[in-house]
Amino acid sequence: MALAEQIQNDTKAALLGGNRFAGDVLRSLKAAILNEEVALGKREDGLSDEEIEKIIAREVKKRQESIKLYEANNRPELAENEKQEIAVIEQYLPEQMSDEEIEKLVTVIITEMSASPQQMGQVIGAVKAKVGNLADGAKIAEIVKRKLIQ
Repeated sequence: MALAEQIQNDTKAALLGGNRFAGDVLRSLKAAILNEEVALGKREDGLSDEEIEKIIAREVKKRQESIKLYEANNRPELAENEKQEIAVIEQYLPEQMSDEEIEKLVTVIITEMSASPQQMGQVIGAVKAKVGNLADGAKIAEIVKRKLIQ
């Protein structure tokens, strides 16, 4: 089943099952997907699962940034709401790579490229190209930076 179809079915199931919170979160996710379809001119064809996963990852990242802001401003109740939304949305992402797996891949790519600290952007780009949506870009950048500066 396509990811968009799964999200649609889960939205219906949540709303019919009385889980209004999950239904509302999935509706907002569907809206983000629709906005992207319209922006890319793919309304008729729809987006691929990979494109939808990128949108989902972006939505998770937005909520993580909100959590940091809420916690910095002593608003734990709002941060908790964002955490619950992330829990609903993350189930549609592929399982993320562990830090150790990312570190191994980064080490291999740095060795292959004989990379220097000045090539950090190229290394990050190469790692992102290999892992796709399986790892957060900020996590990749952090690991690459740490490995290159060692």
